Amino acid sequence: MVFEKVLSTINKHNLIESGDKIVIGISGGPDSVCLLHILSRLKDKLDIELYAAHLNHQIRGIEAQKDALYVSDICDKMGITYFLKSIDVPKYCEDNNLSIEEGARKLRYEMFDEIKQKTKSNKIAVGHNLNDQAETILMRIMRGTGLQGLRGIEYARENGVIRPLLDIERKDIEEYCEVHNLNPRIDESNLENIYTRNKIRLELIPYMKDNFNTNLIESIVRMSNNLRSDSDYIESEAKSEFKNICKVTSDTVDIKINDFSKLHNAIKVRILREGIKSILGDTNFIEQKHIEDIIGFESESKINKMLTLPRGVFVYRKQDCITLTTTEIVIEDIDFLYNIPSNGFVKIKEVNTIIETQTMTIDRYKSGKVDKMSRGFDLNKIKGGMVVRSRQQGDKIKLAGGSKKIKDLFIDLKIAREERCKVPIISDEQGILQVGQYKSSENYKIDEKTKEVLKVTFKKL
Repeated sequence: MVFEKVLSTINKHNLIESGDKIVIGISGGPDSVCLLHILSRLKDKLDIELYAAHLNHQIRGIEAQKDALYVSDICDKMGITYFLKSIDVPKYCEDNNLSIEEGARKLRYEMFDEIKQKTKSNKIAVGHNLNDQAETILMRIMRGTGLQGLRGIEYARENGVIRPLLDIERKDIEEYCEVHNLNPRIDESNLENIYTRNKIRLELIPYMKDNFNTNLIESIVRMSNNLRSDSDYIESEAKSEFKNICKVTSDTVDIKINDFSKLHNAIKVRILREGIKSILGDTNFIEQKHIEDIIGFESESKINKMLTLPRGVFVYRKQDCITLTTTEIVIEDIDFLYNIPSNGFVKIKEVNTIIETQTMTIDRYKSGKVDKMSRGFDLNKIKGGMVVRSRQQGDKIKLAGGSKKIKDLFIDLKIAREERCKVPIISDEQGILQVGQYKSSENYKIDEKTKEVLKVTFKKL
């Protein structure tokens, strides 16, 4: 019955095709051993090549050594080429600030991918079963998942990972192993309730089955399957919007904020997950609360703010977009200082800008064309020489409402933090005349007494 059901799952979800080369993750436990045995039986029928991969996590001492010996023995009996690898997972997790579960999974899949490339395989088969599916969904519910999380574990992923046992209950797998005298290894840590998944498996699910629903596993998975169709439709709409409003590079996704803000929340969530997936390869350990934190960056109050997510993902709120990236943006100040002539120009190579100056009578100035790139100042109010420079700590400018710090002005104008050092500031011996093309000082304003004008024009190189 198990064999036929697995074959049905393979056919229904198109998990395996003729000519496939498949790396099978095998721990030595019932699930992976059952998977190995069934695929071995199907090898000729489906015309596939099989390789087995086992990782010794160095967590269980001599028992782990016995697991490796068991795997090598059963693979020899089935005539399947196998690969064994040993890594000190606890040390790796400590060095990289990861939980044992997170670190072990990461290293396991890195090994699978390495063997996949070495053997020129195109798929990786792992032994997740129906109980794993129910446990995963319950775990995600407790973490506050959305519809995407309630889909549970996927039968197949874009990176070639397949799960042929996903419709089989654990008890049926164990019975299959017993009938075929496979004698799989039992990981004693699975019998201890020290990890979240084990507590769900050993305490929560038995309690719920005893007190609420004896068919709990089937009910949870049925709910997941019912939601999958709805999720698939929303997912397709989100991917379409993702292409329209996102600019993607190898390690960065820029999401246009104006377009993003108009979308339904269900689409926003999926766009963000798609963005994270495009830079990480998957969204493992990115939870719903992290997605909600990013959505909160829509607010203008978050402009120039930064958020750090698990696995080294940085989120930046810029003026016109939300940026997801694995590269931390380090702001390097640009310093420059140039003297400004009364008539002439100065080139500021650091910010690709030319500042041109002209002195003229008030009548000539008033008769000239209005130019949004130019500003006029009362020449007689300017004291001493003028310079154009980068901002300095404590800079202030006199505006109509009173004196204002340049730092606060940049915040009000929503100028990105990394752009502030590029804004040219014109000053004389008394203070600041002009901040870029944004604000002019009231202290140098043209009035009814003005006779001569200094016209300042900004030009881009």
